[in-house]
Amino acid sequence: MIKVDNLMKKYGELAALDGVSFEMKEGEVVGILGPNGAGKTTLLRILVAFLEPDSGKITIDGLDINNSLLQQKIKSKIGYLPEHAPLYEDMTVSEYLTFVGKMQGIKSDDIYEKLAEVISKCGLEEKKNAEISTLSKGYRQRTGIAQALIHNPEIVILDEPTTGLDPNQRIEIRDLIKEIGKSKTVILSSHVLPEVQSTCSRVIILNKGKIVADGTPSDLESKGGKNKATIHIEVEKIESNLLPRLESLEGVSNIEIIENRIIIISNAENDIRKDIARIIIEENHGLLELTRKQIDLEDVFIDLTRE
Repeated sequence: MIKVDNLMKKYGELAALDGVSFEMKEGEVVGILGPNGAGKTTLLRILVAFLEPDSGKITIDGLDINNSLLQQKIKSKIGYLPEHAPLYEDMTVSEYLTFVGKMQGIKSDDIYEKLAEVISKCGLEEKKNAEISTLSKGYRQRTGIAQALIHNPEIVILDEPTTGLDPNQRIEIRDLIKEIGKSKTVILSSHVLPEVQSTCSRVIILNKGKIVADGTPSDLESKGGKNKATIHIEVEKIESNLLPRLESLEGVSNIEIIENRIIIISNAENDIRKDIARIIIEENHGLLELTRKQIDLEDVFIDLTRE
């Protein structure tokens, strides 16, 4: 459905996108994950034809997005929520969505039916007659998502849809995105890993304009070492005699020291915490903390996007 081939975009000397290529099938829910400045927003703006790439090609349903004669047809297939939704605050929710619907070419005879559908889907019944200026951030985001859905697009693109929301509002918007994903192809951009992990079946990780990983969350965890665990240790002091003893423990594959903290990568099947604690106590290094967790998508993300 969507094919991106060798996309390039520079701002001066900065390569915002550097050879980005991927394909999406109809019905996929794909999260574009990456730190701030990774190129996520630039990619989405090119996908909706708000920006032109320096080079590369995008096709949607076989239609070339760079062909100006086809852009209106392509745009009708896409609903877009930018990071900062352009809401008209002096309008009510219903007035604004009606306005957007007409701008999207919905006929007057159909607009009220479409309006009722999208208000119901986005949970806006209680606020449909409220001025947008009076809405909470959560309801503003719901209104922004509603405007992206009003013309019933095949593809929905959401840029940082939970930015600035409190934890309860984040959960509500995630649930809404999951519901949308049951019937539409969704691209979701975020730098918040739990948001992508809880809503998307596939993750593309961008860093410095390049794709550094692409797969399901479980695939990426496996590639990152699903059979491994990280052990985080904090001690009062670290002396030279400690590390050789820790390195000698069975299953240890890597040790990293950051000030008075030690991070050990070990075999997940071999829990060596008791041995670690015994060594630290015997060497009188002052054990302050000892925690263990299996390597997950967060560890993979940090490893791939670390400076």
